[in-house]
Amino acid sequence: MGTSTAPMTVDDVVRLRRKKHRLQFGFYLVLATLVLWSIQATIIEDTDWDRIGSLAEIGKSVSHFIGIDFKLIPSLLGPTIETFMIACIGTLLGLVICIPAIWFGALNVTPYKPVTYPVARIAMTLSRSIHEIVWALIFVSAVGLGAFAGILAIAARSLGFIAKMSAEAIENIDTKPVEAIRAMGGSNLQVMIYGILPQVLPVILGIVIFEWEINIRRSAILGLVGAGGLGLVFFRQMNTFNYPGVTTVILAIFGLILIGEVVSHYSRKAMI
Repeated sequence: MGTSTAPMTVDDVVRLRRKKHRLQFGFYLVLATLVLWSIQATIIEDTDWDRIGSLAEIGKSVSHFIGIDFKLIPSLLGPTIETFMIACIGTLLGLVICIPAIWFGALNVTPYKPVTYPVARIAMTLSRSIHEIVWALIFVSAVGLGAFAGILAIAARSLGFIAKMSAEAIENIDTKPVEAIRAMGGSNLQVMIYGILPQVLPVILGIVIFEWEINIRRSAILGLVGAGGLGLVFFRQMNTFNYPGVTTVILAIFGLILIGEVVSHYSRKAMI
């Protein structure tokens, strides 16, 4: 005969709630302690407070950046276009190299699960784990200074996000159209073209447009390590202590990113 468990009394419910509250309090206490310890170790102890100076000195330092170098504006057109093209070409190249990673990284369509799936997932993780500045340093050392290194860095950084999100979209498709095509004797290519792509293409387009928008921001700073564009102009202005020039470059970057936001918004509305 089966044994029946006695129903919980009010005291049992109160005791369980108190235990849960104690556990929650202990968790939040440990979390608060870690946060305070982090602030103490990384901000209070590790900051050179003597160098910062008083509020008046901080304000004086910040005031150096107030102003615009109008003489610099005409020379920003070329780097701005270069930054924009680095983002566009880098995203396009990243999309091309993402195609095999998307195919291999989707568990329901990968050709050989024990090999192709983990290889694709490792490539996605590696791409996302390395910052675009580090990618730019690697490619600058490989191909030299200039926009080409920035394009390769953007492409390498884009692989992780585009491939991961697209592969997960493929894994979450409705399997009924796929099964119907296979039941009619369709090949794997026909299954991909007629059963999978129509379902995931709008999602992938949205992912690519979103990544392109992010890449405009990325390409604007890659010049700091010699990958061309506005970042290189920014670096030069900082080196020559032309603080109004630094502000001018920042405003140019802001304007370019704002244009990217607008284009991205209307592109998603039009294509998806």
